[in-house]
Amino acid sequence: MNRRSTFKILAGATALVALGACASEPQGDDIIDIAAGNPNFSTLVAAVEAAGLVDTLKGPGPFTLFAPTNDAFAALPAGTVESLLLPENKDQLVDILTYHVVPGQISAGDLLGDRRSVATVQGGTLDVNGQVGKFGTGVQVNGANVIQADIFATNGVIHAIDSVLLP
Repeated sequence: MNRRSTFKILAGATALVALGACASEPQGDDIIDIAAGNPNFSTLVAAVEAAGLVDTLKGPGPFTLFAPTNDAFAALPAGTVESLLLPENKDQLVDILTYHVVPGQISAGDLLGDRRSVATVQGGTLDVNGQVGKFGTGVQVNGANVIQADIFATNGVIHAIDSVLLP
């Protein structure tokens, strides 16, 4: 076999491997895995677990999660988080958490320069303002600032926010 034939066989095999990789399931972490791996979302993860929403947010989605940081939860009145985590308040916790989730994947680029209302999984709507800041390069959701945008997951995207959104 000459060099040219060997090269063609190797090139063909490489193309098949690449094609197979494109056809396989997306690799990487889902929304829950990413949040659980980020210490700034530990309160959110504890709340999602207490609400029984882990399997939902590990589902195929896609979802957009406006994720309050630990500082956002800490800014709530004293005792609020602890109260919400009690089993008797599970319905209220589910209501609050699902208010932070939008069906579909919405990146920051989709929001910049635009202002719109988006429906949440909870059934309410969020006012998303992509025209904030000196040059209109920031995004707010119901007045909460997106402080880290476009944390992509296999089943959607996370945008870290500085406040807890209440329905």
